Amino acid sequence: MMLDRPTAGDIRLFGESIVTGPGGRPRSAREGARLRRRCGMVFQQFNLFPHMTVRQNLTLALRTVLGLSAEESEQRALDHLRMVGLEDKRTAYPGQLSGGQQQRIAIARTLALRPDILLLDEITSSLDPELVGEVLEVVRRIAQETDITFLIVTHEMRFARQVSDRVAMFDAGRIIEEGSPEAIFTEPRCERTKSFLRSVLDH
Repeated sequence: MMLDRPTAGDIRLFGESIVTGPGGRPRSAREGARLRRRCGMVFQQFNLFPHMTVRQNLTLALRTVLGLSAEESEQRALDHLRMVGLEDKRTAYPGQLSGGQQQRIAIARTLALRPDILLLDEITSSLDPELVGEVLEVVRRIAQETDITFLIVTHEMRFARQVSDRVAMFDAGRIIEEGSPEAIFTEPRCERTKSFLRSVLDH
């Protein structure tokens, strides 16, 4: 299952195409799922199930996707809620939580699947300014304590500089400059990068 089936180009994960298999044949849904399962995604809008408790939000995929037992799912969910500092919210519903707490739950839900790569799409854009820091601190700590590769789309430039090993600047859907945080933030080559950094770092 995928939301959109590619009609051109390719997407490669871990040296393998998720579009085509050996000999150029289209990959089956099962083969594609095997590769995609190694990637986790945290969205801007949390995407928690509102009719489920925090615990149920975390255990659902563990049981239905990974096939873990109820006991295993419960323990892994608890471990990852503890990781984001919200073990005490396991019986709450998403509507009873702040935006920052909901986003931390969404991060825990994805981490519980133990992905090799974690994709974070503007995870603070839907939060009130005072809640941004708590979410970024959780991400910073997890990035330091695990061997998961983080791919972060963000406008939080100070955070990007602190936490990244490599930074890429996009414009109109294309990479216009990439390099180490030190290179990008202190000696950007592209004028578009320079003007963008001036606009966001001077405020």
